[in-house]
Amino acid sequence: MKNLKSLIFVAIIAFTAINIHAQPGVFQPGDYRDGIYDKENSTNRRFIPYTHLREADVSWEKRVWRRLDMREKQNQQLYYPIEPVVSRISFAQLLIKYILTGEIKAFKDEEFLIPLELSSVRKSIVLQEDSADVEEFDKDGNPFMVKKPGLTDSTWIFENFTSLELKEDWFFDKQKSVLEVRILSMGVNVLKPKKEDLGPFNLFWVYFPACRPYFAKHEVYNAKNDAERRTFEDIFWKRQFSSVAYKETNVFDREIERYSKGIDALLESDRIKNDIFRWEHDLWHF
Repeated sequence: MKNLKSLIFVAIIAFTAINIHAQPGVFQPGDYRDGIYDKENSTNRRFIPYTHLREADVSWEKRVWRRLDMREKQNQQLYYPIEPVVSRISFAQLLIKYILTGEIKAFKDEEFLIPLELSSVRKSIVLQEDSADVEEFDKDGNPFMVKKPGLTDSTWIFENFTSLELKEDWFFDKQKSVLEVRILSMGVNVLKPKKEDLGPFNLFWVYFPACRPYFAKHEVYNAKNDAERRTFEDIFWKRQFSSVAYKETNVFDREIERYSKGIDALLESDRIKNDIFRWEHDLWHF
């Protein structure tokens, strides 16, 4: 009889808990979320793998280097947010996050010959301010000077992320009869605070195909529709960014800035883009 009463009591408690949970307006721990539904599209996204490419399939190829200026309006979706938020992260935050966890490998050069140690990456992203003399007082009220270390900042990169460099190959696949482009490497350029006169410098390079699985899992802001946010993978796959070509393969292996300045450099950059367009146009011109 005693066991029967205990079972009935437990059943009543369980039934009451279920009813309380089912009542509208009664929230339990874990029910609080920043949104009206669970966003599963981006978290479960998988990148589209490249089709197999043989050397015999490529009848024409051109290597181009581009620079994406974060001040351009179309590239601001890669630059912001500067401060961490829950719903999305910036491109610089994404790369730093996965590099520090060891899931993305950073390199010193664009040809992936010199990998960077994790300790070296941590050291490069930490900004240590100069030590300063601070006046303090002893128990008798007498002043004395103490040298204290400056503040340490590891988030300065997000605000001082100036540009992104891309090395990509344009090629014509004669089996599919299409002109395609594939990004090989990406370089992050930053401007160090209080040393703006030195100009931006390259922080590291990453191998783009190895980053694609992580790009596909993070959303990018869409100004027209919050329910249809694209991912970083979509941005690069669909070429939704603004860039300037600063180098192409040439016999001297030099950048445009080496032989052109100002408006002439911009015209030379447009000439590189137009040469690719004209090559494809002339291919199908009858």
